[in-house]
Amino acid sequence: MDTSKARQLVEAIARTVIAHAEELTQLDQAIGDGDHGVNMKRGFEAVLADLDKLAEGNVATLLTGVGRTLVMKVGGASGPLYGTLFMQLGKSWPAELSARSFHATCRAAVEAVAVRGKSQRGQKTMLDVLLPVCDELAKETHRAALRAYAATCAQATVPLEATRGRASFLKERSIGHLDPGARSAQLMIEAVCDSLGAL
Repeated sequence: MDTSKARQLVEAIARTVIAHAEELTQLDQAIGDGDHGVNMKRGFEAVLADLDKLAEGNVATLLTGVGRTLVMKVGGASGPLYGTLFMQLGKSWPAELSARSFHATCRAAVEAVAVRGKSQRGQKTMLDVLLPVCDELAKETHRAALRAYAATCAQATVPLEATRGRASFLKERSIGHLDPGARSAQLMIEAVCDSLGAL
C-alpha cells in the first residue's frame, strides 16, 4: 500500500465518522458524557484539514500524524485511545506489507490501545470490536465478512454491563445500550473495508 491509497483510507474513515457524529452523540448521551460524536467529528475534521500535509511522507508518517492530530483535537478518553491506535499503526508499519505483517501491525496497535485504556475485551468498550476483528484478520477473512463481523461485535456490547469508562458509573443501567466507542470502531472498520473494495 502506498501513501496515496493510505490517504484515501484515512479520508474515508474521517468522512464516515463525521457523517455519523449525531448518532455517536446520541449513543453517548445514553451512557456517557454525550460528547463522543462531537469530539470525534472535531478530531477527524482536523485530520481532513491537515491531510495534504500529513500525506507528504510515507504511510508510517501519515498514520502517526493522524494519531497525533486525534490526541490533540479529540476530547475525553477517545482522543488518547484512537490517537494511540493510529500512532502505533504508524510506528509498527512494515517495510514490506503482507497479510501476516498487516495482522501483526494491527495487533500491536490494538494491544497499545488496551494498555493505554487499561481495558480488555468484555468491558463494553471499543476493544470489543477492535480485538475480535484483529483476531479475524489472522484468518485472512474477506473484507465483506470482516465488515459484517465488526457490526456483530458492536451489537454484542448491548447486553454487556460497562466496567470501564464513564458508562461504568451506571453499572447495570448501562445494560441494553450500544457502546458508542464500539460503534465508532465499527464505523472505521466499515470505511476501510468499503474503501479497499473501491481501490
